[in-house]
Amino acid sequence: MQPEPRPLTFADYSSWDDDQRWELIDGQPYAMSSPSLLHQAVSMELSFHLRQQLAGTGCRLLAAPTDVKLSETDVVQPDLLVVCDPQQLRPSHVEGAPSLVVEISSPSTQRHDRVRKLALYGRCGVAEYWLVTPHPFMVEVLHNQGGLFTTQRVYTERDVLHSPSFPSLALDLKELFAQLPPQPPIDEVRESVAPYAADQARRN
Repeated sequence: MQPEPRPLTFADYSSWDDDQRWELIDGQPYAMSSPSLLHQAVSMELSFHLRQQLAGTGCRLLAAPTDVKLSETDVVQPDLLVVCDPQQLRPSHVEGAPSLVVEISSPSTQRHDRVRKLALYGRCGVAEYWLVTPHPFMVEVLHNQGGLFTTQRVYTERDVLHSPSFPSLALDLKELFAQLPPQPPIDEVRESVAPYAADQARRN
């Protein structure tokens, strides 16, 4: 019987070729695909608005590819992250859990972001986690309570986002959404009146 391969570590990760983006979760490597143009547009707009909101707070906004070492066997590159403790900023990486992590999901990363990373961020002490769906546009704000995330609220482009970790933060998502490239329409569930109900109303 072949022995089980040992979990990979931060030292292993640091020796890899920089031409390919990787993440390490529970000692297992995951190759990261290139982001779409819509993903990049959402990231840039969020960066612009978050940087303005965080000005003067002492917290620093960082974007991928920034290595975040959560343990010896867990190294990730969130799309965006906010670090409020300057002691965490090392020359090569961020050491320990950020105050806020933002992941912009795509069909190829949905389960990675919502299963592996959600569990990892919860147990490693990330205080707040935003899951962003670019189309249709939604931002799910999750707050860490004892290692498990609870959903505070799900916001759309019609809302102003409020953060449980940053009380002064108020992000106008309508303004942000207006700067994104137009996307094909989706036939979403919407408020309407059934034809038979309209006929009945006219008869009455």
